[in-house]
Amino acid sequence: MKQTITDNESKYLQRAIELAQIAREHGNHPFGALLTDGNGNILLEAENTVVTEKDCTAHAETNLMRAASKVYSEEELAKCTLYTSTEPCPMCTGAIFWGNVGKVVYALSEEGLYALTGETPYKLALPCRELFARGTHPVEVIGPLNEEEARQVHLGFWTE
Repeated sequence: MKQTITDNESKYLQRAIELAQIAREHGNHPFGALLTDGNGNILLEAENTVVTEKDCTAHAETNLMRAASKVYSEEELAKCTLYTSTEPCPMCTGAIFWGNVGKVVYALSEEGLYALTGETPYKLALPCRELFARGTHPVEVIGPLNEEEARQVHLGFWTE
């Protein structure tokens, strides 16, 4: 089934990919994310800071959820959408779930990412849909979308 998104949703995914490029330019892994409210206003943006912060949990989505949960209530976050350049890993999926975000839209799939990274000791293959499906409240997931565009920010990074 082909998933479709609005022009605004496409714009937000493009911005998440731009944030991934910025993270890479800052010396971090190429991942970016942003949060919109129920009216489509961008509330927060975040990039991966694993390398520069020397924090293995500083993924873009986790950084975003840390900031969001300090400012917005669970009720407000339930009406929000998190856009991310790459499918959230299990750690980030947990943060999104515990923060009560209602919807996730991602560009590059986990499978697509692992095809680029090659063999790694840090592969924890568990699609976010599977993890969200085990939760006690629903989280809508849309993706992968714009995968070819999202792949570009990763090219050459994992083999350098």
